[in-house]
Amino acid sequence: MPYKERLEQQIEELRTRMYEIYNNNPTDAELLRISQELDDLLNRFSEHRQYQCSN
Repeated sequence: MPYKERLEQQIEELRTRMYEIYNNNPTDAELLRISQELDDLLNRFSEHRQYQCSN
């Protein structure tokens, strides 16, 4: 699977997981970890797009 599609899939999976945890327990400490991981993936996705646009 190409890098971009893999990132998109990981982002969607984490978003779904984050919503599930939030709906079950909005004070769960796992939310912070997932949020940070999601931020990292979104940053990678953005960097990848910028790189693709510049080529």
